Amino acid sequence: MSDNPKTPLDHVNDTLNQLKEMRHYSGNNVETLTAAWLLFDGELSKLEQTAKIDDLMTRQGELHDALESVIADFEELATKLQPPPGE
Repeated sequence: MSDNPKTPLDHVNDTLNQLKEMRHYSGNNVETLTAAWLLFDGELSKLEQTAKIDDLMTRQGELHDALESVIADFEELATKLQPPPGE
């Protein structure tokens, strides 16, 4: 066992870092899906698969937006958990 157990602030900061990493990958996924959607919507639209890519793009965008919201909440919580100056 560690002599210095993690504080609630440590746990919030760890979670915040994980969420920010997820947001990064989510943003990359949105860009990748957008490129795929453009390909299907353009040259390959005759295959009638655009709705599938569009659905994935929408869902990934919703996840990205949700991550942004939760990150903002955790950043606010981390600020509240900061010890007062002088401690």
